[in-house]
Amino acid sequence: MSSPLLFDTPLIRRRLARARRAGFADFLVARAVEDLSDRLGAVLREFPDALDLGTPVPAAASWLATSGRAARVARLAPVPEPASPGVAVAVGDPEALPFGERRFDLAVSLMALQHANDLPGALVQVRRSLKPDGLFVGCLLGGRTLTELRQVLTQAESEVEGGASPRVAPFAEVRDIGGLLQRAGFALPVTDVETVTVRYGDPFGLMRDLRAMGLTNALRERRGRLRRETLMRAAGLYAERFADPDGRLRATFEMIWLSGWVPHESQQKPLRPGTAQARLADALGTVERKEPS
Repeated sequence: MSSPLLFDTPLIRRRLARARRAGFADFLVARAVEDLSDRLGAVLREFPDALDLGTPVPAAASWLATSGRAARVARLAPVPEPASPGVAVAVGDPEALPFGERRFDLAVSLMALQHANDLPGALVQVRRSLKPDGLFVGCLLGGRTLTELRQVLTQAESEVEGGASPRVAPFAEVRDIGGLLQRAGFALPVTDVETVTVRYGDPFGLMRDLRAMGLTNALRERRGRLRRETLMRAAGLYAERFADPDGRLRATFEMIWLSGWVPHESQQKPLRPGTAQARLADALGTVERKEPS
């Protein structure tokens, strides 16, 4: 039996298309592209064929094409968009890749996979689309994202309406991501977290930005709109609990970075137990003592 779907994918696409028409709030994607540049800068190899997988706007694909890090760039866009110089664009779903196996040397995905209904399956498809020794680098929103908003909406709805429903989507936890990469067949998996704090004059500024990023509630089991009194109570709670001394309000975005390589014989492998050529005690300059039996 398949797992129940958590996210309403068609709704996510409609909201992203609306956000892009109205003026996409790109500050998180721009930061992720800058970080991607730094991370790939440490990789001393070429990537003839690269894939941008589902990034909400074409910033990552454009950077790959103009920076010289990839000779050819394909982009799987979430919604229709104009062609970019040096980028071949197709519209599709990151959970149903339309590419053959062993097609790309590099795959990147920024701020997209947090909405995957089957993240392990999506990672398996990415691994299959990469050539041996191909690299995947991704960034998705993590579990502490919007923790402040989640708390105040839950409390306000419980107080005003006598019960609470999910208003902020659950996001992946960093402790699980490394295991998912290994399950998908990636070698040398690496995960790390960057916490970005954005400050607002009031909670409604945050909500406007979420709408302008297409990140409003898209859970399949969501309830209807919040009542006005619930929303105002949530705004008051936010100001009481999460204001800095200057009165501005904090909003947390947790960005989880993950990377892994498709296995290849040239990659480093751990030594077999018992094959070490030096003692740890010698390296540390200490005396090795045996425990009495």
